[in-house]
Amino acid sequence: MSSSEIILHGTALSGHAHRVELLLRALDLPYRYEDAPAAVRQSSAFRKLNPLGQIPVLQDGALTLADSNAIMVYLVKRYAPGSAWLPDDAVGAALVQRWLSIAAGEVMHGPSVARLIHQFGFKDDKARARAIAARVFTFMEEHLAERDFLAAAHPTLADLACYSYTAHAPEGAISLEPYPAIRRWLARIEALPYFKPIPPSPLPAPAEDDAA
Repeated sequence: MSSSEIILHGTALSGHAHRVELLLRALDLPYRYEDAPAAVRQSSAFRKLNPLGQIPVLQDGALTLADSNAIMVYLVKRYAPGSAWLPDDAVGAALVQRWLSIAAGEVMHGPSVARLIHQFGFKDDKARARAIAARVFTFMEEHLAERDFLAAAHPTLADLACYSYTAHAPEGAISLEPYPAIRRWLARIEALPYFKPIPPSPLPAPAEDDAA
């Protein structure tokens, strides 16, 4: 257990903050959630925590750490060393790291950006985001066809990192209907005892989807 108060700065709709919150709950670590919407992230106080103005930010005693994947690695190494969340062996650790990179790469630039465009008016290339999402989801579908989880026979940081923006892809007008293995994997994550959902956002109208 933590000997000092852990504070997580994020927003309820942030998939990056959500993955960290899922891990805090999985590790049974008490924490305080500080809402950090756009106005807060522009403040000088927040920029002292993260000069890039991004969420999530974790404070653990004297430590202030940004970047969701880095935060998850820290939490496991600090509070659950040797656990199945991040294997110690070279191959296991590399397999998890591969999916952390995919979460920060294709998952971010595909389904996450598509969701930002539709839900928050983010200015980006909608067609490019959809193409990236199709490519990574096709890869994930094939990978999960004979596996329960992404990097091991049990949940790891890889699953937490990739879950949120995959699950909420329909909010970016990206259907998950073509991907039954992905949908089964999402259901396995959602059945875990510590799971907490992201509040749903309205799905884009069919006309908007067709024009995407």
